[in-house]
Amino acid sequence: MSDNVFLISGELSADGHRLVQRVYYEDTDFSGAVYHARYLHFMERARTDYLRCLGVEQSSLFDEEEEGLAFVVHRMEIDFRSPARMDDLLTIRTRTEKAGGAKMILHQFIEREEAILASARVVIAIVNRDGRPTRLPDQLASAFLGGKSVSGS
Repeated sequence: MSDNVFLISGELSADGHRLVQRVYYEDTDFSGAVYHARYLHFMERARTDYLRCLGVEQSSLFDEEEEGLAFVVHRMEIDFRSPARMDDLLTIRTRTEKAGGAKMILHQFIEREEAILASARVVIAIVNRDGRPTRLPDQLASAFLGGKSVSGS
């Protein structure tokens, strides 16, 4: 891990991670509803922030590990239930179902006032710098499953 200081906007929760995001004009389509692809952006931000809250810097994993380490979305199943709209305050929740071997399975929920607007099951492949599957280090797998920083805090 580097000595960079991160501005973290989310937080670890009892069952994973929680990130709050506001819907801006740029997130909406002509009807005023959030454009479907923007939900993927919200989820990506939440997954990245989840890593940061666990004390993991993705660029360091890629550069510092012997063979490098990267997270690649292998599969995503998403259900849209209700639209978010301009100025809504959304909570993106991420929890880990599985972390080990060469993959992780995460569940993500986008909520407005506790109503689920969209949910996704995300299968993440763990790959090395050459794009070949590689094993998730045990310490990192434990952090994802236990919701504790890799530094132990």
